[in-house]
Amino acid sequence: MRKFLIDTDTASDDAVAICMAFRHPDIEVVAVTVVAGNVPLDQAVQNALYTAELCGADVPTYAGASQPILRDLRTAQDVHGADGMGDIGLPLTGRVPADGWAPQVIIDTIRANPGEITLVAIGPLTNVAIALLMAPDIANKVERVVIMGGTGEHGPGNITPTAEFNFYVDPEAVRVVLRSGMPLEFVGWDVSIESAVVDDARQAQLRELGELGNFSIDIQATLQGFAWEETRLAGPDFPDPIAMAHAIDPSPATMEHLGVDIAIGPEPMHGTLIVDHYGFSQLEKNVNIVTHYPEDSFFGMLVDLLSDADAS
Repeated sequence: MRKFLIDTDTASDDAVAICMAFRHPDIEVVAVTVVAGNVPLDQAVQNALYTAELCGADVPTYAGASQPILRDLRTAQDVHGADGMGDIGLPLTGRVPADGWAPQVIIDTIRANPGEITLVAIGPLTNVAIALLMAPDIANKVERVVIMGGTGEHGPGNITPTAEFNFYVDPEAVRVVLRSGMPLEFVGWDVSIESAVVDDARQAQLRELGELGNFSIDIQATLQGFAWEETRLAGPDFPDPIAMAHAIDPSPATMEHLGVDIAIGPEPMHGTLIVDHYGFSQLEKNVNIVTHYPEDSFFGMLVDLLSDADAS
């Protein structure tokens, strides 16, 4: 069993990604840590706990940072709904997280399993950065670090013309992670809009799968409108699930090992991922950037894992 630790700001696409990991027969999710981002922290915790309950997963879930390292929190409730799950009336209150603080849990989990943990970060990187600032040694004790964030190969951004939401929310945390020495793999929003758009045909395919398939579409109710009106896609896209697909099986991916930094100054470049494709700035190569993940590989995995039949 491979050991995953998932760090999430749980909203509609995060929940689908978490389901994928919970359902995979060869993955043990050892912990879920939660950060503020798409929604405030308390709501993100409730969404994570609801998703685990729906999947029948007995996995400890821990609350972490309620705001970015140096900035006020900006949420994406206009994209995912006030509750982050499409505002469809799910019972997203009353559940209690495990005792413990997410950054410390990240440290303790990696130290207790040296060389064995795949850290999958699908929200702002605040929890991960705090953990690294507290315990820099964990950078060399983790097996893989798969991060959904930025736009690695080409634009656009999904919150500004050039910035992706997770990195925009806490760019200082991104810089800490980039300079940590962790074995980083970035799956950007550009990969999602190329290969993970859930158009009408894909939605119908997922709805045929049963409870989790319907859940994965129902909670996109607010995102569906955002896709039609703002990003002009054929349906909601799944950035966090395609990042999870890469964490589960990187073999279909095309990657480049490149020097990467983050813009932390004022608008308009705030939160923009800087990828040195041609070596102009002589940045040290620090990230494996996923430039392509095949659509068929992604949706094939998603269908297998969300099916009412046993995942295989």
